[in-house]
This record gives sequence, structure tokens and C-alpha cells, in this order.
Amino acid sequence: MNKKALSTTNTKKKESAKAFKFNLFDPKFNANPYPTYHRIREEDPVHRYFVGGDWIVTRYADVKAVLKSGCVRTDDRPKSIQERNKYLQDKEKNLNTLAYTTSRFLFYMNPPDHTRLRALVGKGFSPVVVERMRPHIQEIVDELLDKVRHKGSMDIVADLASPLSVSVISKLLGIPKEAQQQLHQWANVLSRILDPLVSLEEYQAMNKATEEIQEYLRTLIAEREKTPQEDLISNLIAAQEQNDRLSQKEILAVCTLLFAAGEETTGNTIGNGMLALLQHPHQMEQIKREPTMIQSAVEELIRYDSAVQMLTRIATDNLEIGNQTIKAGEKIVLCLGAANRDPAQFPEPDQLNIHRNPNHHVAFADSIHYCLGAALARVETQLAINTLMQQFPDLKLASNQLEWRHSIVLRGLKALPISF
Repeated sequence: MNKKALSTTNTKKKESAKAFKFNLFDPKFNANPYPTYHRIREEDPVHRYFVGGDWIVTRYADVKAVLKSGCVRTDDRPKSIQERNKYLQDKEKNLNTLAYTTSRFLFYMNPPDHTRLRALVGKGFSPVVVERMRPHIQEIVDELLDKVRHKGSMDIVADLASPLSVSVISKLLGIPKEAQQQLHQWANVLSRILDPLVSLEEYQAMNKATEEIQEYLRTLIAEREKTPQEDLISNLIAAQEQNDRLSQKEILAVCTLLFAAGEETTGNTIGNGMLALLQHPHQMEQIKREPTMIQSAVEELIRYDSAVQMLTRIATDNLEIGNQTIKAGEKIVLCLGAANRDPAQFPEPDQLNIHRNPNHHVAFADSIHYCLGAALARVETQLAINTLMQQFPDLKLASNQLEWRHSIVLRGLKALPISF
């Protein structure tokens, strides 16, 4: 059998790994996955979750190799959504809108379709475009903090991180403020699309939210077709690459993707980052004294507790990763959170070090599927954290009883209460 080797980290599996069992859905794992990641990486770095099940890859070099490989494809979630239709008693309430929309989500697409769509969409998310948004993002952060200033306390998730994310996406698309609360509710429903275990009822709720958000967006697109503005929807309508343009369905899918994936991931990045700094007050004080350190600090915060913990790929050829043979068609779960704590790549990986350099983490994936919104997420996180610390210099964690959202893919707090 021909096998394509993806990595040179071919260490022999320890005997103890045969008996190693863990539960990805255990609340203890959910609260702190990193000790388990370390054990998997040490004992069985390319691990079969159960007999005939998915492969879990935990080492940085292996994760990076798979992300760059041309011998894998993305998860076929859109196909699995479409197949759920056969279980619906009411065939008129199908999942077709959700299935098509997710098939146009860039992180579920493969070349050549992915190459075409990314070329048409990518210019709207360039670092130059994002930098032009910096004053607008700063204004939103200031407005949100002004609302809680008189209280002496706040929930960073509910009062800053989450509304900032939806406000920035709305600003990017040219959506008015009065519609943002409804968009936030739709985004909350759609964020479950990234999780591996989703019930039929949840898929139906996501399909309904997709239909409703796209009904709203169609009106906005029609307005921009008549009168273009300086916003992403206008840019997507005008986008052209070698005489190719986006269809309305594709524009709707791109806009839906921003709310489905962009709001919670960026919100979690801000929340996770602030928690890490609150737990490392000496490093927080350094940033307060030298605000220009915020860029390197945010890179470390993103590495230290990544908002996206896992990605799935499917082998298109027989592969050899480490000392394991993975057959074509088998699923590979890439543990980004584990890779970002790999001591072979990051010295003292469990230590927060805002001066860490180099810091080539994989929190935003890599290669052709590198996160389109990475530059925007970085700027939002930098401005949110820096402004919060400068305006409320005495901020402190108000509770040690913190609860994490139930997800093995997305890592984020339900609430992060502070006093100031």
C-alpha cells in the first residue's frame, strides 16, 4: 500500500498509550483541556479516539504538515447536513438553505472552488482594509465601555467582547445599529455549526436563522446594487477576478459566514485573552506601562488559549503521520490548542510570555485555509484589551467560579465578571 509521509516526527508510541482513555466531552476536559493534550502528545501523538474512529493529531509539526498537505480535504459538514433531510417528517421544513450556505463557507471548501471564492472575497479582508477600520473599532470599544463606566463592574463577555464582534461585523457590512441585536441572536444560533455533535432540532433552528438573516441581507444587497457604499457588501457586489463575479447566493453565504464564525471566535479571543492577563497580573501591568507591547501580547494570548481548538480534515490518500497509517477517507482531528502548547515548538508552552518571539502559532490555521478574518480579529482584540486596561487600570477578576461554553471546537467563557 502506497503511503505519503507528512511529517518527520516519527517517534515510537509508548506501551502505556494502548490503555490511555479520555473523553473529549467530559466537563473537566472542557474546563481545561491542556493536561490531556500534553498526555496524548507524549504517549500517543497520533491517537485513534476509539476503534474505527477519528484520528487525533496533537504535535505542532504534524498539525502544520496536515494543514499544508494536498492529500487532505475539509470536513464534509454541508453534505452531512443535506443527508439529515431524510429524517425530517415535514419535508417542506428542509435543511437546504443551511446545506447550500455552509457549502459556500470557505473553511468547508476545497480547490478549485475555494481558490476562486477566496480570490474574489479576500481583498475585502486585507490588512490595509482592516487598518482603515481601526478608528471605527476604537469608537465602538469606547462606546461600550462608556455604558458600564458608572457601574464599577462589568461582564467582559456580555458587555464588551460579544457586542464588539457583532458591531464590527455590522459596520464592515454596512448594517445599521438598530438591526444588530437581532443579528446577534441569529449569530448565537449559527455558531453551533462548528461543533461536531449537533441535533436535528439544532440544525432546523440554524436553517431558520439562515433563512431569516438572508432575507434581511437580500434587501441590503438590493439597496447596494442601486447605490453602492463604502462597505463589504458593496465591495462583494463589485468584486471581479478574471471576468468572474460572485452570485447573490455566494454573497449571502459570505455574509452569513461572518456572523456564524466571526462573532463568537473573536469574542472568545478577547475573553480568553483577558482572563489570561487577569491570572497573570505582572504581565498585565507591563502592558499598562507600555501599551505598544499589545501586538506581541495579543499573539501570545491567542496562542496560549486559542478560541478555535480543533479542525477536521479527511484524508484523500493513504497517509503516514508519525508512526500511524491513516487510510484514505478517514477523519483527522487537528488539535490546534495542543499544537500551540507543544514544547518542541514553544519553550515552556504552559507559561504565558507576552515577549515570546518567534510565535508562529496555528490558532488561525495555515496555508490555503488560513483564517480570512485573522487581521480583523487581531485588531479587535488589541483595541479591546488595551483600551479596557488603560481606562480601568484597577480592574480585577470578580469571581473564580467561571463556566466554559460546552464545545470541543470553540473555547470560550460564558461570562467573565470583573470589578474596577
